[in-house]
Amino acid sequence: MMAAGKDRPLRLLCLHGYRQSGTSFREKTGALRKQLKKHAEFVFITSPVEVPSIDDSQDKESGCGWWFSRPDNYFKAQDESECIKGFEESLKAIESCFKESGPFDGILGFSQGAAMLGLLCGLQQQGKLQFSFKFAIFASAFRSRSSPHQYLYSERITLPTLHIYGEADQVIEKALSEEFLQYFHEPQTLLHPGGHFIPATGTQKATYVHFLENMKKLCIV
Repeated sequence: MMAAGKDRPLRLLCLHGYRQSGTSFREKTGALRKQLKKHAEFVFITSPVEVPSIDDSQDKESGCGWWFSRPDNYFKAQDESECIKGFEESLKAIESCFKESGPFDGILGFSQGAAMLGLLCGLQQQGKLQFSFKFAIFASAFRSRSSPHQYLYSERITLPTLHIYGEADQVIEKALSEEFLQYFHEPQTLLHPGGHFIPATGTQKATYVHFLENMKKLCIV
């Protein structure tokens, strides 16, 4: 249940990156959560789409993703394909999370989770989503190259958004995140000097707090 009152923190549903889980994403955002604990409550979900382990690595890294860009259960952000295997399953899981654990004021997505969030924004913009949220925070985001998703970029997204991306990100390069901005109306941005992570130093805190405080005015009456 969502607490009442203007002083309550905003509730954020968090979508992890590829080969992550809700648990691992929660661990990776410990500094961010501590930094923003007065402003936001973070709720983490794990996608139902399991990614095959990497057999040639010692620790056999595995985790989950939101969809595959190839039929053989593989994903790459730059893939131009017709495949969105697992997407509908992931969408239903998020819908269930909103029903069981919501409502949520906004959604935070990282990497492929941020790309998934972009698709949710498109669905909501076109009135095709079974739930609603009032703002979105993207970190290391990019546009899906899969052709069945392209209609979701046909209308500019009007809800408030904050886009975080790294100058030195070698997984989702800066150019991909900047290209993604064109699909949003007046997107706010935070460019940091680091790589593929959500920064949580004092330098970024002011931007996060300013955005969340403005969202609180929008969400809490």
